[in-house]
Amino acid sequence: MKALFSLPLIAGALLCTPAAHADVRLLTSIKPLQLIAAAVQDGVGQPEVLLPPGASAHHYALRPSDVRAIRDAELFYWVGPDLESFLPRVLEGRDGPSVAVQDVPGMTLRHFGEAAEAAGEHGDDHDHDHDHDHDHDHDADAMAGEHDHDHRPGSLDAHLWLLPANARAIAERMAADLAARDPQNAPRYHANLVAFEQRLETLDRRLQSRLAKVADKPYFVFHEAYDYFEAAYGLSHAGVFAISGEAQPGARHVAAMRERLKAAGPSCVFSEPPVRPRLAETLTAGLPVTLAELDVLGVELQVGPQGYEQLLERLADNLAGCLESLQAP
Repeated sequence: MKALFSLPLIAGALLCTPAAHADVRLLTSIKPLQLIAAAVQDGVGQPEVLLPPGASAHHYALRPSDVRAIRDAELFYWVGPDLESFLPRVLEGRDGPSVAVQDVPGMTLRHFGEAAEAAGEHGDDHDHDHDHDHDHDHDADAMAGEHDHDHRPGSLDAHLWLLPANARAIAERMAADLAARDPQNAPRYHANLVAFEQRLETLDRRLQSRLAKVADKPYFVFHEAYDYFEAAYGLSHAGVFAISGEAQPGARHVAAMRERLKAAGPSCVFSEPPVRPRLAETLTAGLPVTLAELDVLGVELQVGPQGYEQLLERLADNLAGCLESLQAP
């Protein structure tokens, strides 16, 4: 009889072993990194995120509870000081690893202005109000200051998660870090990584096919955040309307932007949720322009193993959906 009871007892002991379900406390600064981590930790743990929905990664003010969360996390991932400039000081008080993913080996990094320089049109095809553009009025120059502070030409474009190859590099680093902390679940992390990479390959082929059909359609953006995604899929925005959240441009600048839209003909203008710039309606009134949104942070997405793919697919759906509507005469 002892032999009869030994097998279920052993099986139950294995199922209840803490190491078999070790939950490494992993914290990310922003949601896109949390979505990548969720793919790697699937079935083992649930990653947490620091910034609440809608918070600015450039200017977030840490609360005492945020500082505690950072210090308590076993693994912490952030993009780097070019995005989360509020983090370096508090990270000095951490005992565990803090990984700036911009420094992870294998990452492809871009800098603001690269796309325009490659096209030989830097300063001409973007409404950035750079210092060399002497035709803009004083109101426009003042308005552009905040934009240039975050995205000045030559500085690192920190929206690096929008390149699928970068997401794979980040996931590989996360899987290695988790396996080192939780070796008994190392096979699961590796299997999750392989599944994630395979799903990305399938998604990439689908997005390449769809977005190639709208690559010649004009669109404008209110935030220069899409260059990695555009580089991956052969796209290029026609211009950036650099509007501060508070300051409003002068009448001459609004007129100049409207002239750009008129010259483009039927086009799309994309803003980011949750708030559409107040200028959007005024800028596009009476023009053959469609207003739409592109969410680079996945604000409304549920956190899950396929969340990152959903982020990319939703970007592609919203972008292509608007541009496809311009094809009708």
